[in-house]
Amino acid sequence: MGVAFHIGPIAIHWYGIILVIAIIAAIFLARIEAKRRGENSDHIFTGMLLVVPLGFIGARAYHVIDKWNEIYSHDLPAIFGGAGLGIFGAVIGGAIGVFIYTKWKKLSMLRWFDIAAPAVILAQAIGRWGNYFNQEVYGKPTDLPWAIYINPENRVSGYESFEHYHPLFFYESMLNLIGCIMLLFIGRRYKDRLLDGDIFFIYLIYYSTIRFSLEWLRIDPWTIAGMPTACWISLVAIIASISIMVYRRRRLRRLNIESIDTEKVSDKEV
Repeated sequence: MGVAFHIGPIAIHWYGIILVIAIIAAIFLARIEAKRRGENSDHIFTGMLLVVPLGFIGARAYHVIDKWNEIYSHDLPAIFGGAGLGIFGAVIGGAIGVFIYTKWKKLSMLRWFDIAAPAVILAQAIGRWGNYFNQEVYGKPTDLPWAIYINPENRVSGYESFEHYHPLFFYESMLNLIGCIMLLFIGRRYKDRLLDGDIFFIYLIYYSTIRFSLEWLRIDPWTIAGMPTACWISLVAIIASISIMVYRRRRLRRLNIESIDTEKVSDKEV
């Protein structure tokens, strides 16, 4: 089911095709956002040469850590091949790439995070369909009308007798698409009230809320202290993002008040 076609002995997988489509869509949307903000959209192409590889490295690292005891501790060569990517790892790796690139080119890091955020969540919405072709990222068994059939060889151990499951990949894909539209709307409707970085922080809050909510439907999540690791990461991202947004606004308000007071003193002296 995962193979789309063959070029000689080489199998071209649907998962890879979907990821390529996701990256192209992200580049296209990021260029639109860069131009809208008056930035040089050529940075998208050059920056992606660093951001995409680091995103894949982060995504793969997250997956390897997740499945270390199950797979990779006794099959080290498998680390460098096969399927398996983690979105949180991709976001962290990609963010490091943006940080390095913007520092190198002397650009506003937060501004480019804002440009990237809608593109990233769009790529996530598209990329999740790769999980459909791989029959992965599904939830607990269910008899709902939209449940998906999972082949016996792809069922989690202990659930072999169940045929239909929650399509978690679909839930997340649709919610990510809604999130992309929301970020684009907020960026345009409230552009005069937003600080650089706000769209990125809203993205973190929104996506982390999605993951925290859906992760409880997963059958075999990576857990820490009894709670899915993705939920821990989501909580940290939500709390940190809200705290940073509140702090920045309070600081800006304080600076504005101090500026007004200084102007009043100057006027009196005159």
